[in-house]
Amino acid sequence: MLELALNGSKRYWIWMGCLLAVMGVGAVFYADQLINGLMVTGQSRDVSWGFYTAQMTYFVGVAAGGVMLVLPYYIHSYKDFGRITILGEFLAVAAIVMCFLFLLIHLGKPMRALNVFLHPTPWSMLFWDGNVLFIYMVLNIIIGWTVLDAERNGIKPPWWTKPLILVSIPMAFSIHTVTAFIYCGLPGRGFWLTAVLAPRFLASAFASGPALLILLAMFIRRTTRFDPGWQAIQTLGVIAAYGLLANLFFLGCEVFVAFYSGIPSHMDHLRYLYAGLHGKSAMVPFMWTSLAAMVAGLTLLIIPRTRRNSRLLVIACVLVFAGTWIDKGLGMIAGGFIPSPLHQVTEYFPSLHELVISAGVAALGLFILTILYKITLVVKITNQTGRTG
Repeated sequence: MLELALNGSKRYWIWMGCLLAVMGVGAVFYADQLINGLMVTGQSRDVSWGFYTAQMTYFVGVAAGGVMLVLPYYIHSYKDFGRITILGEFLAVAAIVMCFLFLLIHLGKPMRALNVFLHPTPWSMLFWDGNVLFIYMVLNIIIGWTVLDAERNGIKPPWWTKPLILVSIPMAFSIHTVTAFIYCGLPGRGFWLTAVLAPRFLASAFASGPALLILLAMFIRRTTRFDPGWQAIQTLGVIAAYGLLANLFFLGCEVFVAFYSGIPSHMDHLRYLYAGLHGKSAMVPFMWTSLAAMVAGLTLLIIPRTRRNSRLLVIACVLVFAGTWIDKGLGMIAGGFIPSPLHQVTEYFPSLHELVISAGVAALGLFILTILYKITLVVKITNQTGRTG
């Protein structure tokens, strides 16, 4: 079916060309990083994980959010998701590819990543994270491609796809749970040392993943002849609203526990993020912007009248995506490292190299997603035209 991606309009090829150009610029900057090392990034001795790790963490959540389509459709037979479940599966594939790339560019020597597989260490969370991500990506590729091929040929998917689907559901929960365990397994970092981190990661994933999928579905609905289904989009909006509500609840629990217990090593991370510490406050405007965006997005999604307005729905999803990206991306990494265990405040700012290389990785993810969605839409529009004709 790959040949279906080779035919497209002028706008399609311009879009693909722009993505290739961004990837090329990112590759040039990455080559410079390989030569000069991680000194070209904004990372330091005190902040050893930065923008790359933040993006990997966030897009693991986007990939995990696809289970909010798979579980209702395949387990509870929620037929309204029938048109867009495969869109969620292919979004997970593109997101995980980005996660692996962010992991590779974060390493000073990318070949070290092979040690996860060549020298297995089952007592390491990184070992389990790498394996569950790879397995989840392969499952989504096999399931999505097989189901789409069966739909193209007008037949039922093979019987063995159902067991794979059942396995993919707990794998979706595990990829973000294990990612959270990497953080909360570090006893020297008070901000991450909490049992609620994994539930909070999952809650934000169930908000950001559906929010991004709604934006993609609305774009497809507006620019192509394929309609993902308004009821399915509305249901995703409800899922995103409750996922975001849980995320904000867990954040409130973190604040209460930190300040009610009065433990300085726990309070100071939150103080730095939301009020500044020792005269350093680079993250304060970002974190309050994140909180305002999440509250505003939740308000628009939770009220049926505003959620049913297509323009307000798009605005709400943009707010949810941006708010959770700042909170779990920039805030989660910076908040864990600042202040250091020695109570030093070393602020972190992504360098130009980090921003450009990350843009290149995002362009590659969009390139893969565009190809997968192009094939999917051709199949679905062809079948839809055949049925109506």
